[in-house]
Amino acid sequence: MEKVTRRGFIGKSLAIGAGILVAPSLLKVQTAQAAPKSAWIGKNDISLAQWALVDEVRSGKWKTLDFPRIAREDFGLNGIEFVNTLFEVPIANYLNQLKRNANDHGVKMVLIMVDAEGETCTPSKEERKQTVINHRKWIDIAQYLGCHAIRTNCIGAKDIDKAEALKWSTETYHMMLEYAVPAGISILIENHGGVSNDADWMVSLMKEVNNKYFGVLPDWREPGSQFDNVGFLEKTLPYAGGMSFRNQPTDALTEKMIKMTHDKGFRGWYGIESAGRENIKKSKELLLKYLPM
Repeated sequence: MEKVTRRGFIGKSLAIGAGILVAPSLLKVQTAQAAPKSAWIGKNDISLAQWALVDEVRSGKWKTLDFPRIAREDFGLNGIEFVNTLFEVPIANYLNQLKRNANDHGVKMVLIMVDAEGETCTPSKEERKQTVINHRKWIDIAQYLGCHAIRTNCIGAKDIDKAEALKWSTETYHMMLEYAVPAGISILIENHGGVSNDADWMVSLMKEVNNKYFGVLPDWREPGSQFDNVGFLEKTLPYAGGMSFRNQPTDALTEKMIKMTHDKGFRGWYGIESAGRENIKKSKELLLKYLPM
């Protein structure tokens, strides 16, 4: 894969699309500068993950351009986390309008959850390269919108050899980070099945890649026989670049997990992904009750 020197297509094309003539040298100065991992972790705050209301979006009740208004007016939340498959057509005018809407409602655009852009853990080197290329546009869009990260999936085939999976995934994320780091965008993995559900494997991947712009977005899924969500959270907390927050079966368990993240030093965005409006309101209530803000 060719060495990426940046800047990506978004910085230049959006400036032109907005009717602004910008010299290439000035574009380089104005793009986001790489920030250390500590920049992920400032103060605690609450964001809304678009997936929590995916049924409303898919049924046409509102569009991604409305997301800042929904988060602010309906839930009183300060941040939003996008899903790439719910964007309409992310051309220049569209992204500029999205920025204006977020600014008008005082909402921070936190990250983009990226799906349907290829497998990061596959034996095919060509497929891995294509997956990296597919993610580049979302890195560029995240940078332009002022997000700090994109979220990726790392699953692999059933019964995959985990040692080989570690090798393949390490190569994929090195390539992806080569493009993301100059943009100041972190790459996160959410535990969405396969090898990403294995906390020890995920820690091994974090250590193998060893990049301060690489981390985990722990999904607070309900505990089950196939997944220890408390254990996963505890092991991956040192690498957390955000929280995909969900209400637990009991408020006591939710309280335990909130306090654990705070006591172990995480400071950052808790993105509510509990499904439906009532569950979102309950999530906010629990976070405000148990999380020092």
